[in-house]
Amino acid sequence: MPVPKDEFDRLPPCDFYTPDELLESDHMYTVYEIARLLQGLDPDAEIDRETEDILLDWAIPWIMTNANDLVVAEPRTDEEPGYYGLKP
Repeated sequence: MPVPKDEFDRLPPCDFYTPDELLESDHMYTVYEIARLLQGLDPDAEIDRETEDILLDWAIPWIMTNANDLVVAEPRTDEEPGYYGLKP
């Protein structure tokens, strides 16, 4: 059910990083690493599975929205996820 805005103390703008602001041009990142970076965490930060699932809810649409600025690499092994990086 919708909630009135006045029930919240703060309503900052819904701004997301651009790919250039978030990713290093000479690196490739998994969706899990991108999810952490979007939250200001180190890409290797240890987080619990439940938190990671929530962060992925933000990262997947971000990747889709910014697809024109990204390249994708197939996993190197069956156990590894795919990688994303800045388009040259």
